[in-house]
Amino acid sequence: MQTGKPMTHKTYQTEQEDFWAGSFGTEYIERNRTPQLLASNLHLFSKIIGSTKGVNSFLEIGANIGLNIDAINLLCPGKRTSALELNENAFRTLQNKCTGTAHHGSILDLNAAELPKFDFVFTKGVLIHIHPDKLPLVYEKLFTLSSQYICIIEYYNPTPVSVDYRGFRNKLFKRDFAGEMLTAYPSATLVDYGFQYHRDPAFPQDDLSWFLLEK
Repeated sequence: MQTGKPMTHKTYQTEQEDFWAGSFGTEYIERNRTPQLLASNLHLFSKIIGSTKGVNSFLEIGANIGLNIDAINLLCPGKRTSALELNENAFRTLQNKCTGTAHHGSILDLNAAELPKFDFVFTKGVLIHIHPDKLPLVYEKLFTLSSQYICIIEYYNPTPVSVDYRGFRNKLFKRDFAGEMLTAYPSATLVDYGFQYHRDPAFPQDDLSWFLLEK
């Protein structure tokens, strides 16, 4: 993983990483660059952050072009926002939005011990695209990187299931990510949770469930 500048010609560990690092990940940028999403993100993160105390630093894993970072910067001016992004084209935009540091690379390659801890570490629509065999490693890194809160904003399912994603197989997996983390790390507690419906008349999201954990 590199900090502050993109890396190229990278060989990733899984087909899911290659998928998002390539052209599909780049096309995703334009599909999701909308004013409505910023409004919905402001609504979502205002609820989540409202359940926290004393948060001064944020780290997003899989930030794309920083639309969630945009919302947090508006909601929490003066706080430090950092992020990690796999796709090089998305990273070029993201690095201009973080008030902290933008990192280019994969969570699977990230050495969590080399980074400082952050008050609030989160994913939004990222764990669903991680190869299931790699999830325990990702959970460990999320837990290590956080000094207080971990927020998981993903598609929920009580049991693991693979779902076809825009005509592709083995690219999207739903499960109880938060429950698995609570089982793996008994010292963590569930602070709050919620659901954002895609037909919400004011602030739609993509049927996302969110879970706020505290160490």
